[in-house]
Amino acid sequence: MSSYRIQGATGEWEVVIGLEVHAQVTSHAKLFSGASTEFGSEPNCNVSLIDAAMPGMLPVPNAECIRQAVRTGMAIEAQINKYSRFDRKNYFYADLPQGYQISQLYHPIVGEGQLLIDADEKGGIPQDKVIGIERIHVEQDAGKLMHDQHPTMSYVDLNRCGVALMEIVSKPDMTSPAEAGAYVRKLRSILRYVGSCDGNMEEGSMRADVNVSVRKVGDPELGTRTETKNVNSVRFVMQVIEHEANRQVDLIEDGGTVVQETRLFDVASGTTRSMRSKEDAHDYRYFPDPDLLPLELEDSFLDECRASLPELPDAKRARYESELGLTPYNARELTAEVETFARFETLLGATASAIGKPEKAVATQVANWSLSVAPGVMKSLGDEANPANATAEAQASILKMQDAGEISGGQAKEIYEIVLRDGRAPDEIADSEGLKQVSDTGAIEAAIDAIIAANGDKVEEYRGGKDKLFGFFVGQTMKAMQGKANPAVVNQILKGKLDG
Repeated sequence: MSSYRIQGATGEWEVVIGLEVHAQVTSHAKLFSGASTEFGSEPNCNVSLIDAAMPGMLPVPNAECIRQAVRTGMAIEAQINKYSRFDRKNYFYADLPQGYQISQLYHPIVGEGQLLIDADEKGGIPQDKVIGIERIHVEQDAGKLMHDQHPTMSYVDLNRCGVALMEIVSKPDMTSPAEAGAYVRKLRSILRYVGSCDGNMEEGSMRADVNVSVRKVGDPELGTRTETKNVNSVRFVMQVIEHEANRQVDLIEDGGTVVQETRLFDVASGTTRSMRSKEDAHDYRYFPDPDLLPLELEDSFLDECRASLPELPDAKRARYESELGLTPYNARELTAEVETFARFETLLGATASAIGKPEKAVATQVANWSLSVAPGVMKSLGDEANPANATAEAQASILKMQDAGEISGGQAKEIYEIVLRDGRAPDEIADSEGLKQVSDTGAIEAAIDAIIAANGDKVEEYRGGKDKLFGFFVGQTMKAMQGKANPAVVNQILKGKLDG
């Protein structure tokens, strides 16, 4: 049951959410032409005769785009349809030269699947939840209208026209902005793992159409939904849902009616506004594309697609917990993004090799460093940090010294700061900058003897049962040793002298 409720004047309301995510397929060429898909090119440079809809130009499916869609379907445990077909979706718009979009309505390449979003108590998701996915179909993207190039005219850039998109359609299973945000993040993570889409929402290669309706709590009937188009960040998806749900509740309670329509999101105001009435499928006059034969996938092709899949986020997370002994939190954070786990696994291998221990023995140390220490140092340095200096070998060298008790956690941070700034070797920094712990028992014992002699009253109090004073003696010893004493050695000697 959803914990997200809207308290209206007439009672409690709940929101029902479905998402249509458009993910640009990772490929060098477009869906039906050989034109480049490179982002950031000069306008109208990546346009073939097919993209421009010149007469007599026939489309030819790009096998790599089909392969990526199938692999994506397999990654979400979906039904792969050996038979699929392309249809024409007819509408006129200035950035669509053909006057129709080649899409798939009746026979999509991927059928029903599912995606698991993880529990997040703080984020408003009380437990793990499976979100149903209705279908994935492959279609062409349209071009782009530019309204800011001329005071009285709009320009058209067809570079994006014909680029392959996967439209990933969820079932209306989400019931809060938090669930929708978690769904988009998890889907983006899977796409990046698979390599079928780069997930760069800011570049438009992944964007969502957000379908929202509201109903009274307990009402089995779905309300009238609106669709907010082309939302290009997780945060904006959540804002759209919150605004649109509240707008619909206020509208209904004021005696109005929600109209099925397409809306746009205004980033500046955080609100949605009406764009046009929502078309139904029949308004687009879909029919099978006469220029394209149906797709019929062979078993050998499907086997190759399945064999090419990497270890996916949920499986990797489970392995980190069972084989490496990581906490569920660390395992989840390390597997959330491709870049994060790749850096972790590289550093884990380098550290285990440097220290001479199995990966499991150093995994927690490396995980804490990767998730907390290293990013914290990098952030604190800002522009002073040179990321190129953050090699796995340099970090492994620091962790090796820390594991051996040669440096403390604080000294490890100081050394890493210097590494990031000037690229010097960590062991050289530790020696030249005096950043090593003192483990000389003689020096530590002499300092402790002096502190005990100077604090006889506190020694008596400690021995009389005031155990908390032990921390006082540790602090005084570390102060006397200028913070360079090995804490483990300090604790051991102090215990012997105070308890003896």
